[in-house]
Amino acid sequence: MKFDYRNRHEGGQPFETRNPARPAEIVGAYSDVTDPASVDAILGKARQAQSEWAQVPSVERGDRLVRFLSEVERQVDAIAEAITLEQGKAFKEARNEILKGCAEGKFIAGEAARQQMQSVSSARPQVRNLILRRPRGTIFAICPWNFPAMTPLRKLSPAIAFGNAMVLKPSQFTPAAAFMLEQIAGEFFPEGLLQVMPCPGAFASELTASGRFDGVSFTGSVGIGRKVYQAAASSLIPAQLELGGKNGVIINDTSDLDHCLDQVFAAAFQTGGQRCTSISRVIVNRALHADVVAGLVARANQVRLGDGMDPTTTMGPLCNQAHFKTVQAMTDKAVAEGAQVAAGGKVSNVAGCEHGYFYQPTILDNADASPTASQEEIFGPVLSVMAYDSVDDAISMLNDTEYGLTSSLFSDSHALVQRFLDESRNGMLHVNNGTVPDVNMPFGGMKHSGVGPYSVGASVAAFYTIEQSAYLAW
Repeated sequence: MKFDYRNRHEGGQPFETRNPARPAEIVGAYSDVTDPASVDAILGKARQAQSEWAQVPSVERGDRLVRFLSEVERQVDAIAEAITLEQGKAFKEARNEILKGCAEGKFIAGEAARQQMQSVSSARPQVRNLILRRPRGTIFAICPWNFPAMTPLRKLSPAIAFGNAMVLKPSQFTPAAAFMLEQIAGEFFPEGLLQVMPCPGAFASELTASGRFDGVSFTGSVGIGRKVYQAAASSLIPAQLELGGKNGVIINDTSDLDHCLDQVFAAAFQTGGQRCTSISRVIVNRALHADVVAGLVARANQVRLGDGMDPTTTMGPLCNQAHFKTVQAMTDKAVAEGAQVAAGGKVSNVAGCEHGYFYQPTILDNADASPTASQEEIFGPVLSVMAYDSVDDAISMLNDTEYGLTSSLFSDSHALVQRFLDESRNGMLHVNNGTVPDVNMPFGGMKHSGVGPYSVGASVAAFYTIEQSAYLAW
């Protein structure tokens, strides 16, 4: 056992984390926080710390946030190991997740210093109009298991930069990284400004509905997001929801198909496809269909499944047993509905990792015959391929899901690029590249992929601050 956080709070239900590459291996021991006294203590510390922190000038807050993030970068290997042991992803991917989260945070540290006040023209003489931004207060952050460090960093960095406190609920499958971030934060911020509070999902909804927080930021599934949104509405607090996706790429024409497929495959199978921004649908011009399927199958056959701590591993296991079974069941259902397995589609046994949650990288052709393959978020290493005959068909297929997170187009046609930018019903649009976002660009989606202000970039101010209109007459 490597991580032990059992004795932080009295009365909590104990739980363990396990290595998904070797499920018999216990990685960490923890305890939930559900008793009223512990919750009161956490919230009391948060309010006191936030009151103190809000008085610190925004430039200094940003400087201290940058120093915190630099220390996180210094400890990146230790945190990445914790992620790999609990989540399963390759160690290199875990490192990159942390570094990306730190880069996003450093950008927002400067952005917060620039967004504290705006002068606006007055409609009356001898009156000056100002728009002020004040910290919102104490934010509740509910984080998923697929990015145990980047998602907390994506939430805590703007919260702290704009003068808030944060109580962070990590996933019960991957809490170690969040506790490590909390420990580092203690060196740079007032005690209690960032606190980690593991708790069951139902209890988190109750807390959200209690009115004891000033905002809730959630990343996870649409189903749980609805519950969080309902809870936030009952207490009239703002909600920022970052939800799922069934992201499509249109491959219409390309002068370099290998380069195109390298980007598509990487965007589909990083983190074992367990990313909300993963490409999960390839919508391909029928003239290129056979070559695209063949190219994707060749790449799938080159993937090396294994323990994420093994440097030769290119894809680790799925995160936990329940999800492992869900991916199997959804893929089997897609095949029963008419999708055709071009590669993978089976559980994989990895030597030295007996009973690990390994699923072969899977290419499903003829996916438009299957509602599961073409419409539902499988959230695993499963890529669906479907062919089209006209651009109208391609755009219609791209938008024909409940989701609207991200999409991509590969084409050398200027007219098609413009049409894609006009008609793709997604929050993030990529042309001739995969679906990896920049650290300074707004991150979010439309339809069932998101609610509230986007995370990352300048957009975060709309959630992490309260806007005030001020009129100064003389």
